[in-house]
Amino acid sequence: MIPTFTADRHRWPQLLLALLAGALSPLAYDPFGWWIIAFVSPAVLFYLVSGPEAGRGRVAYAWGLGWFTAGAFWIYHSIMFYGGGFWAAMVFCAVLALLFALIPLATVALWQRLRPASDALALLVAMPLAWVVVEWIRGWLFTGTTWLQLGYSQTETWLNGFAPVIGSLGISLLVALGAGAVAWAARHPVQLRTLPVAAGFVLVFVAGLLLRQVEWTEPDGGPLTAGLLQGNIPQDVKWDPDYRDVTMNRYRDLTAQHWDKDLVIWPETAVPMVQHQAAEHLAPLGDEAAFHETELLLGLPTLDRGRDQVFNSVMSLGEDVDYYHKRHLVPFGEYVPFREQLGPLLDVFGAPLGDFTPGRSPEPLAAGGRNAAISICYEITFAPVVAASLSDASYLVNVSNDAWFGTTIGPHQHFQKARMRAIEFQRPLLRSTNTGITASVDERGRVIDRAPQFRPVALGTTIQPRQGMTPYLRWLDAPVVMGAGFGLVAFGAWRVRRYVRRPPDDGDTPGGS
Repeated sequence: MIPTFTADRHRWPQLLLALLAGALSPLAYDPFGWWIIAFVSPAVLFYLVSGPEAGRGRVAYAWGLGWFTAGAFWIYHSIMFYGGGFWAAMVFCAVLALLFALIPLATVALWQRLRPASDALALLVAMPLAWVVVEWIRGWLFTGTTWLQLGYSQTETWLNGFAPVIGSLGISLLVALGAGAVAWAARHPVQLRTLPVAAGFVLVFVAGLLLRQVEWTEPDGGPLTAGLLQGNIPQDVKWDPDYRDVTMNRYRDLTAQHWDKDLVIWPETAVPMVQHQAAEHLAPLGDEAAFHETELLLGLPTLDRGRDQVFNSVMSLGEDVDYYHKRHLVPFGEYVPFREQLGPLLDVFGAPLGDFTPGRSPEPLAAGGRNAAISICYEITFAPVVAASLSDASYLVNVSNDAWFGTTIGPHQHFQKARMRAIEFQRPLLRSTNTGITASVDERGRVIDRAPQFRPVALGTTIQPRQGMTPYLRWLDAPVVMGAGFGLVAFGAWRVRRYVRRPPDDGDTPGGS
């Protein structure tokens, strides 16, 4: 239930502080990179809800409104410029913010239900465990979203050494533990209690630095050369039939600069027509790729005529032809759940809707003499989706079209998530996009080469494919989720035993809203 904001006058400063703290949290992510805010912003929330005052639900909801509104406002761009205009975009984003603000509210409600009597345990352990469990749930519930997950804020810090072991979700737990420690120290500002918190921070960061030195994977053959194309096709003409030849000629010219490479990659749906409509363009490209012994990976829609299904695909052209079909589609972008019920409502907003069918096979594509784990756009944000293709793949390929979001921070956040996948699986990444960010990344998440945004570019680069299995690739999020789940169950059992001995008072009642 969304809390009402009819708080007493003296509650408003708390609500405004929570709203501001949530709104500042996106500064922890790219393109800003002020990673320390990832500790401070949730620490403010933890501090406010751990006090004796009522109204915890309102505080958590206010923090969530600031968090999502500031962190994902870039969604408005696609609707404002390619949908129903300004007011439709504002209403749509407001509805999303109202819904996503329920995430921190759910975290605080879970914590309040299970919190131990000890203030130290409540802040140092129970709250971080509740946080990471809710982050995990939102990663798959209703198809899931990992946007603004705390762990991504640490892509550039020593904590990224933990990524090949416990993944981004595990780093979220470490950041939440740090935020809990900050909140606890603020409630108990005694030097002897602050020093252990500072020492804990130092130890964890040093452990991350040491883990960064571990090579979980090893080189697979020699280096691989690639051309990463960025066509910079304006979104408003991308699907215009009169603009098709311009698009295809541009990509053909960019490709010609890299026939000496092992591999050339075009962005998501770079071919602006269904495969059978593009035969006159694809056939000569395939012949030339075979002649130069270069593999082409092309983003395009493909059609299964027998089943009347359209896929968002990557096509491999060269000596052989193969396909990867996108498996994890963007809800309300590439397909509409409950279309009969929600379709008319979404038409009011003019939302750019698609009607793709999800692919089924996670098999990698052979490209450049090695196997590549392919992901299309949004898929790179889901570690399990990428991991399913990695058992026999030695590098990652991500194609995307972030032109929908213009010059906002959305493409930067997207690229940061892609870099985290490279670190988690200790594989290099090749990324080709329509307007940016097009880049190559090494197995430690460091950018090798990067193209400027919003220009036609044929970016040449070299990576070293790698083979092997990181601990995270083997176990994914299971150890973190099971550990956090068992911890919360233990706190719940402890609380039940305490209730048996003493009936709960009003302060133990969850919700507080």
